[in-house]
Amino acid sequence: MRETLFTNISQLVTPAPGVQRGAAMRDLTVIPDAAMLVSGGVIHWVGPRAEAPGTAQEHDLGGVAVVPGLTDPHAHAVWAGNRLADFEARISGVPYEEILARGGGIRSSMRATGAAGVEELVALARPRLEALRTSGATTVEVKSGYGLDFDAELRMLYAIRELQSEFQLVPTLLIHVPPTEGRAEYVQAVCHDLIPAVAREELATAVDVFTEREAFTVDETRAILQAAKAHGLQTKLHADQFHAIGGTELACELGALSVDHLEASGPAQIAALAASNTVATILPGVTLHLGLPAAPGRALIDAGAAVAVGTDLNPGSSPVFSAGLALALAVRLCRLTPAEALTASTVNAAVALGLSDRGALTPGQRADFLTLHSPDWRDLPYTLGTNPVQSVFVGGIRL
Repeated sequence: MRETLFTNISQLVTPAPGVQRGAAMRDLTVIPDAAMLVSGGVIHWVGPRAEAPGTAQEHDLGGVAVVPGLTDPHAHAVWAGNRLADFEARISGVPYEEILARGGGIRSSMRATGAAGVEELVALARPRLEALRTSGATTVEVKSGYGLDFDAELRMLYAIRELQSEFQLVPTLLIHVPPTEGRAEYVQAVCHDLIPAVAREELATAVDVFTEREAFTVDETRAILQAAKAHGLQTKLHADQFHAIGGTELACELGALSVDHLEASGPAQIAALAASNTVATILPGVTLHLGLPAAPGRALIDAGAAVAVGTDLNPGSSPVFSAGLALALAVRLCRLTPAEALTASTVNAAVALGLSDRGALTPGQRADFLTLHSPDWRDLPYTLGTNPVQSVFVGGIRL
């Protein structure tokens, strides 16, 4: 088995493996003048270069900082069409309801995506995923959700499956927008037809539901997520983006992997997350793009919750193609410290996807890591407007 000793690392910086909660999110290990031994795509030893074990092959990394590869736990990278007219109208002050009435909004993305075939969806998504990877995302969750009709949802999931040969992707079935008529029948069909088909073909590892006044109710969400669990799928929620209607509390009750958005969360939701094993995934790109209040990242950590950060890459509310930028925005908009933001974007983001084998540079973990252009890891959360990531390694192989 091939062994490589990576050397000349100015700083090797890592959180502890596994979920980190509250103040523990600030506890990073920083090893100056470090080395790391990788064999078979897995880390076998990390420590000061002077103490490194002998090996046949060394790889000099050039005296720069090394951090774990980032995980993006919330992305909608598969879509067709664009929302440029919506963007211009919204900036001009046109209400979203009027944009919808003009044929825009999320339903325009659903029409365009529903009309696209698998090959077109793959071709459209590939450069988006390449941008995320270049920014430091070595693992990305990708959701369906722009299909509405089941055939379109399945085409999105088939596209994600095809892209898994090129990228480390975690596929999620997103139940995103209810139909304008017959929603009770739609929810029943999701539970009895769509979820079983997705589980049977192993097209997704989790089911996500958008729980909001304009989307699915708490009762509808409960029925969908219970069906997901009955078919062996993990559960996630979009909740508290605009209104806190009980989605966060339901996520905690059901033991969901994560509940995402949380811009409208208050003390009750923060307390529920702090008392649960559900990861609170915040999406600062939405705050930047839509001007929403920032998710209470500082309050969540201070209460003892486990917080993750995602891009929410999508055409309407977060055209953020950089996991590194999402990390940097979490510091500025959600008041995370740089150390907390790194933990939120690595081990906690992985746990939000049900993964425990990545996100830390410790023995036994996958050798997914980044070299920066700088000898100081803090340039990762500090830098805006250019990419602080020099190289991306997955399984110890430079991409």
